[in-house]
Amino acid sequence: MQIDRTDLPGVLVLTPRRFSDARGWFCEVWNREVLAAAGINQDFSQDNHSFSREVGTVRGLHFQAPPDAQAKLVRCGRGRIFDVAVDIRAGSPTYGQWTGVELSADDGRQLLIPEGFLHGFITREPDTEVLYKCSSVYAPASDGAVRFDDPDIGIDWGMPAGRAVLSDKDRAAPLLRDIATPFRYEGGE
Repeated sequence: MQIDRTDLPGVLVLTPRRFSDARGWFCEVWNREVLAAAGINQDFSQDNHSFSREVGTVRGLHFQAPPDAQAKLVRCGRGRIFDVAVDIRAGSPTYGQWTGVELSADDGRQLLIPEGFLHGFITREPDTEVLYKCSSVYAPASDGAVRFDDPDIGIDWGMPAGRAVLSDKDRAAPLLRDIATPFRYEGGE
């Protein structure tokens, strides 16, 4: 497994090694022992799978507050997405900053997003499927969101905000400056 750092400490790109033959390919997307040896000690309790019909579908920016905070491991099983993480840990030197990476079914890359970060993505191809592991089960009472087009964050989604396909929940999400972040920076990675 290749592990690459991003601009945000703790947000990592994991690229599984693919073994190909005439039938296609095989890869391990998660191996607790291999990743623990690399210093990644994450446990997951829920797997999610989303399907988006249209190009420009945005899901996010989402988080779950403690005690139900979620780390996520995101991959694209069909199509292509631009996946984004935003640091919302109060006191963090990278608070409000974002990083993004393109994930596709073809490249097999994954984005590991720790607790304390917003997560969202935009589809780049029709009929895109996204699969992600979560470290905590979904808890509606802990659910939170921030507007995907928050000007203070300034994410470049690669398309005009007015063309985004959004849920009613995401369309009504507040700006980052209007929420009290439930996360605190603990220092280090």
